[in-house]
Amino acid sequence: FPNRVREFFINCSKIPLLLLLLFFFVCSLDTLSSAFQLAGGKVAGDIFKDNAVLSNPVAGLVVGILVTVLVQSSSTSTSIIVSLVSSGLLEVRSAVPIIMGTNIGTSVTNTIVAMMQAGERNDFKRAFAGATIHDCFNWLSVLVLLPMEVATGLMTHLAHIVVTSFNIQTGEDAPELLKVITEPVTKLIIQLDRQVITGIAMGDERMRNRSLVKKWCHTGLVTVQTLNTINEGDITWTTQNLPSEVNIQKCRHLFADAHLSDLTVGLILLAGSLALLCTCLVLLVKLLNSLLQGQVAKVIQKVINTDLPYPFGWLAGYLAMFVGAGMTVVVQSSSVFTSALTPLIGIGVISLERAYPLTLGSNIGTTTTALLAALASPGDKLAAAIQIALCHFFFNILGILLWYPIPVTRVPIRMARALGERTAKYRWFAVLYLLICFLLLPSLVLGLSLAGWRVMVGVGAPFVGVTVFIALVNLMQAHSPGHLPARLQSWDFLPRWMRSLKPLDRVITKATGCCSTGQATGDDQAAPMNAVTAHVDPKIASAQRKADLAYDHPVFEFLDETKPGVPVFKLKGLERCNSTPL
Repeated sequence: FPNRVREFFINCSKIPLLLLLLFFFVCSLDTLSSAFQLAGGKVAGDIFKDNAVLSNPVAGLVVGILVTVLVQSSSTSTSIIVSLVSSGLLEVRSAVPIIMGTNIGTSVTNTIVAMMQAGERNDFKRAFAGATIHDCFNWLSVLVLLPMEVATGLMTHLAHIVVTSFNIQTGEDAPELLKVITEPVTKLIIQLDRQVITGIAMGDERMRNRSLVKKWCHTGLVTVQTLNTINEGDITWTTQNLPSEVNIQKCRHLFADAHLSDLTVGLILLAGSLALLCTCLVLLVKLLNSLLQGQVAKVIQKVINTDLPYPFGWLAGYLAMFVGAGMTVVVQSSSVFTSALTPLIGIGVISLERAYPLTLGSNIGTTTTALLAALASPGDKLAAAIQIALCHFFFNILGILLWYPIPVTRVPIRMARALGERTAKYRWFAVLYLLICFLLLPSLVLGLSLAGWRVMVGVGAPFVGVTVFIALVNLMQAHSPGHLPARLQSWDFLPRWMRSLKPLDRVITKATGCCSTGQATGDDQAAPMNAVTAHVDPKIASAQRKADLAYDHPVFEFLDETKPGVPVFKLKGLERCNSTPL
């Protein structure tokens, strides 16, 4: 009994530490966003400045991705778009693809957070799958809805009907519950003048030489009398009152008096915020693992992941959506909510199937926040702000209708699971994924779109055709290989480097001096395993696959971390024993 009491008080003392770590985790995300804006904010403003490019829907989509990745804030990107539309520099229909791009770009934060769990293979596999499920949903939604929007203008028309049907009045500013807690700390580190990015995007050249680091927090208008002398025989004195802006109070943060460039300050903050983010995440995972032990972990996992009783089991996912939307409204940021979700997925408390509706609900929650913020816009910007926020809302609603209600259409779960498994084999794949999906591919598409429609179609059409062909062949190889020609029933006729990542893995391992992958996960080792397990019952294989990827908490059972090349014979009933390999 005394031991139980002592254990109870020890666990209770860990809860304030958990909240403190979560607080610094959120502060590090806020500072990370400020660092990216300092490093790339003016570049983002220059990208938005070319309105001729933004009229191309594909270019607009890519610009939304790149700008949001640069500034690490979809709200900043959206505010720039609202300013461009309300000033007449950009049409609402041209702004919709950019909004779609910001939806994709904001999900990069989850992937960065997931990479912090790369130390433990199984945690990394689950965390990366949970982080990329947001990316997969956004990319698939864009592939379907962008052509539909270009052809029909569906979301633009729906938003216009809602705006014209209701007499919407300017309201109060959106509640910022989380910022009330975090701003006292983050304001002591850095404060930004976000009008600079918007001003550059609007074409105000005066903003180009102005620093993003805010020096003066309070300014005021002072009336100054000027004296004019006119000589026409007699001297006539006239006075004129002119308003002049005067700096009243200087900001109090670390870089208020620092004579450093925006890029230098941004890089300093980037290094510091990433170090704090990584430290908080590692400590959070360790603390959660110590708290969520034994029966406690089983109860929490059962409550979160269990469906409702029959016949209401299908409602559990929609309830999770409401929870995700509500939590996102509370914290005022989908990135913060999904980033906090990622380590919980990594340690196995939340399954991938339950994380999916939570993420979709977070998407809805962030659009609701944008709607509340749009209601605080001035009268001349109100209609444009609300119409853009509604386009964002309808994009996420239509995406959910496409990829959630019918279980067979929940393709993002399968895509994220495949990415998680691939990353578990080759950990460098996470960095490659980030670079390709959020930097190289968008930059390439932007370059092709700038060259004109003919060049983009001439290069893009063959690429899309080959991609679709490979996807169809892979699908038929998995389900009905007999319908394929004998040569296409496998990819063995291709060179090794075209059908496997193993050669690239060897090159990267040699170049970086990193250790080889821990388990025998390469294609060479996998081949004989596939031959042995070909006759396993599909139901058993599916259950085992689900258990491996998700969703068993590490403290529940022994995780098999065998060394490569060492055969292990597992006896029935002794799977939990960490016995010496026979």
